[in-house]
Amino acid sequence: MYRVSPFVRHFALALCLGILAATLWVNLNPSGYYDFIEWRLADLHAPSFLPEALTQWGVQSPALTPASITSHGLMALFMFFVGKELWEALILERGALSGPQSLVPLGGVIGATLGAALVWITVGALIETAEEASFAVGWQVPLGSDVVLGYVLGRRVFGAGHPALHVLLLVTIACDFLGLLVLGLSYPSGGLFRLGWLALPLIASVGVWAFYGRRQRLNASEAARRRGLMLWPYIVAGAISYIGIAAAGLPPALGLLPVIPAIPHADRSFGFFAEAENFLHDPLNRLAHLLARPLALVLFLFGLTQGGIDLLAFAPTTLTLLAAFWIGKPMGFLLGCGLAAKITGLQLPKGVHPRDLVLIALLLGVGFTVPVLALDTALPGGGMAEAARLGLALSLLAGACALSLGRVTGR
Repeated sequence: MYRVSPFVRHFALALCLGILAATLWVNLNPSGYYDFIEWRLADLHAPSFLPEALTQWGVQSPALTPASITSHGLMALFMFFVGKELWEALILERGALSGPQSLVPLGGVIGATLGAALVWITVGALIETAEEASFAVGWQVPLGSDVVLGYVLGRRVFGAGHPALHVLLLVTIACDFLGLLVLGLSYPSGGLFRLGWLALPLIASVGVWAFYGRRQRLNASEAARRRGLMLWPYIVAGAISYIGIAAAGLPPALGLLPVIPAIPHADRSFGFFAEAENFLHDPLNRLAHLLARPLALVLFLFGLTQGGIDLLAFAPTTLTLLAAFWIGKPMGFLLGCGLAAKITGLQLPKGVHPRDLVLIALLLGVGFTVPVLALDTALPGGGMAEAARLGLALSLLAGACALSLGRVTGR
C-alpha cells in the first residue's frame, strides 16, 4: 500500500473543527445558529421557456440556504472525490480490490446495511416514544458510514500501509453510496415519470465519453488525444449529470458519480488516496487534484451547518441509532463477510486476517457525514432529528473501542 496523502487527515480535522464550532454555537445561542443555517439566500425558479408539464414531473423551486448549499451542492464534490477512489480500486490494474477479492468485503457491506436497518426497526418499535414517530421511520439513517473519520481511526488501529485499510475504505465508501441511493429511492416524489430525468446523466456520460474520453485510445491521433485531456467537457457533463440526478429525486450528493467512468484515468492504481497520484496527469486525477484543497473547506462548512449537536437532545431515538451502529452494523458486516466467503469459496484480500474484520466491524460503528445527510429526509425533524444527531456524535466512541481492542490484539 502506497503512502496515503496527508490531505485525508486535513479533511478529518476540518470536519471536526466545523462540528465543534457548530456544537458550541447551537448550545450557547440556538436561535442564532438555526437562523444562520436556514437563512434564505435565494429561491431558484425554473426558466420560463420550460414547458409547464415539467412541474408534474416533480420539478420544484428549492430555496438556497447555507445548509442546503453545503449538503446538496458542495458535498457532491466530496462524493465525487471518494467515488473516484472506489472506481479506481475496483477496475484498474493492481487495484486494491479489483477482481474477486472484493466480493467478501462487498458481502459485508450488504450485511452491515441489512443489520443496521433491522436493528433500527426492532429497537425503535420497542422503545421509541416520540409522538411524530411511526413504525420503521428513519431506518435509512444508519445505512451510511464515515469515510474520513473511519480512515483516520483505522490508520491508528492498523498502522499506515496495512492492507485492512483498503477493506475499511471500500466498506465505508460503499456503505455511503448505498445509503444515499436507498434514501433517494425510499422517498420518491413526482411519480415514476420523475425518473425520466435520469436520462440526463446517461446522455452526459455517454456523450462526453464518445466525443472526448474515447480519444485516449492508442490508435487515436495526437490532436484527438490532446482534446481528450481537456477538463472542461467533463465539468460540463458533471453539471448536466448533477441536474438530472437532483431532478429525478435522488440525493444531489450523488449527482457527479455517473460521469466518473467516462473520464480518462490512469492505467494502474496506487491504492486509496495514494500520495503517488499527485504525479499523475490524466483528467480524472487532475480533477481530484483541483478538489483536494477546497474540500477541506467544504467539510468544515458541512460540519458547521449540519454538525450542531444539542447536548440536551438525548431521547430514545439516540439509543435506537446507537444500537443500529454498535450492534446491527458490526454484526451484519461479520455475518455478511462469512456468508459471502462460504458461498463464493473465496478468501479475504491478501494480508487481511479474520481478526482484522472484527476491528473493521467496530470502526463501522462510527458514522457522521452521510447519516447526517439522511436526517432531514428520513426523520420527521424536530426532537427526533436532534436526538439522532446526538447519537451520531456518541457513535465516535466506537473508535475508542477499536483502538483499545487493537492494542490488546497487538495491532
